[in-house]
Amino acid sequence: MNKSLMFHLSHFILILLLASSCSKSNQTIDTTAIVFKVDSSKFLVAGLSEPISIVSKTLSNGSTVDCYKIVSKSTPSDHNMGPWCPSNISDDKTKGGIWLEGGNVYDVDGAFIKNLATFYNNTTWQMYNTSNGAITKTLTQADCQAAANPNVGAAYKNYCVECLPSYVSSITRTLYIPVTPVKLTSPISFGGGPGSSGPGVRGIAFNGVVFDAPAPVNAILGAYTLAPFDDAGGHINMAVGYHYHAATGLSKKIPQADGHAAMIGYALDGFGLYERLSASGTEYTDLDASRGHSDAARGYHYHVDKAGANNFINSLAGAYAN
Repeated sequence: MNKSLMFHLSHFILILLLASSCSKSNQTIDTTAIVFKVDSSKFLVAGLSEPISIVSKTLSNGSTVDCYKIVSKSTPSDHNMGPWCPSNISDDKTKGGIWLEGGNVYDVDGAFIKNLATFYNNTTWQMYNTSNGAITKTLTQADCQAAANPNVGAAYKNYCVECLPSYVSSITRTLYIPVTPVKLTSPISFGGGPGSSGPGVRGIAFNGVVFDAPAPVNAILGAYTLAPFDDAGGHINMAVGYHYHAATGLSKKIPQADGHAAMIGYALDGFGLYERLSASGTEYTDLDASRGHSDAARGYHYHVDKAGANNFINSLAGAYAN
């Protein structure tokens, strides 16, 4: 091998090793944390494509631990999927899903579609036929493949994007969750796209559906398309199947005997995910930057953001499986 090439290759490898070392050295274990093991029996087996198993995985802090391997069908067994797009501007909210904007949740009924130009203060929005009120929406798998991506062409401008479960029935998603979470002294940021280092997935619901990264709303709206979520906060991406962008209370939840917010799943680091509000409707005011706090009954755990925020938690407080 050319000596110059060998030098540059060695230098590149050294940079990678140093970066990895620095990354891991910043992930110091918090030995004071109250940590509870993940309870795999809480998951609904109907949403999984195989039994949950235990495998050895290396975490982001460099430690090797037992992790639960969870293979999801991306299909909830505890609620229906859809609808997403209404068919006519006369349709009520039962014929469509929801949209998240500015921290609020809006019903995507016919009136919402009709009012898009006013809602976004842009007359380019025109997603229905003015003569009969029919809403322009994707009707085939090919339509969804073309419209549900950041590079949607002009042909799908002003389309309501509705991808159906039958289009992605064979897709599964595999997550590895530490059996015993490893709390860190500093949080881990989520990845923000190509080139970023953090994870994208936030966690998993008890029905096996993934709590995903925020929906790319700006890209969707920039193409003058609308990709609504159903009432459960989920929609379908042709690459990853059905997934959630909001927690609206329709998936399996486990009430807490002391009136604490109900548990709805686990984050990627193995810490519990709970609803935003307590059983009496109060919000927790002592959450850290990741949206977590600790108590004796549950150990460290998170409370998800409000549904309209297009967000679940802000960062991971624990190490995750690479």
